[in-house]
Amino acid sequence: MNQARPESGAPLDRRLFLGVGAAVAAELLLGACDSKGPKSAERFLRYMERKNEGVERALFRHTAMDAGSPGHRLTGSALPSYFISPKVPVWDESARGAWRLEVSGMVARPLSLTLPELTRIPHITDRVNHYCVEGWAAIEAWTGCRLRDLARIAGVSPEAKFVDFQSFDSGYHESWDIESALHPQTVIAYGLDGRWLGAAHGAPARLYSPVKLGYKNVKYLTRIVFLPAANGGYWSDRGYEWYAGV
Repeated sequence: MNQARPESGAPLDRRLFLGVGAAVAAELLLGACDSKGPKSAERFLRYMERKNEGVERALFRHTAMDAGSPGHRLTGSALPSYFISPKVPVWDESARGAWRLEVSGMVARPLSLTLPELTRIPHITDRVNHYCVEGWAAIEAWTGCRLRDLARIAGVSPEAKFVDFQSFDSGYHESWDIESALHPQTVIAYGLDGRWLGAAHGAPARLYSPVKLGYKNVKYLTRIVFLPAANGGYWSDRGYEWYAGV
């Protein structure tokens, strides 16, 4: 996973990781973050992850709202930048045409939105916590539209139980449970700390929610797909916890 020098965008114009016994037991067998552990342990690990997910789902209150402490400064350009491509992913309009965000899958009205169209959807700016699986935390103000509003516009089926978020960062993706995806603080962000999102932090738009650990918040977003079943994810397929709730 590469780390790039953070950069600021132009000004905008207008719980720490949940540790439970199941997760600890599984982690002891992994040996490394980018590993599923010994072959003999895979069935046990899958079982323990399912148990851990059940505990997290029971504890996670989908009406609970996060708020960054007013006594702390916004992290700003010091926010670390992570991506899996060899260098900072940048959307090349000359080669790919205008960036668009597609919303598809179990929807009545598939969407294909340019950035100007995305910004015309009612938006919020939320000052919230960011929690990284590596153990650090930050406070940031994210500007964007609520995913629940996009879901309403697209007419998501009540049979959709999961959402897959896909990117142009070398195929990076992560799937979520739909309850977390439709949390009122889950946004498709195009602004960070009062400025347009910069390339180092996921421009043109990215997923952000304080209800998930950082690696679940997909940057360089291109596609949102509503699904009947979970679709794994880049890091969750490599031994990280899939649910990753905060």
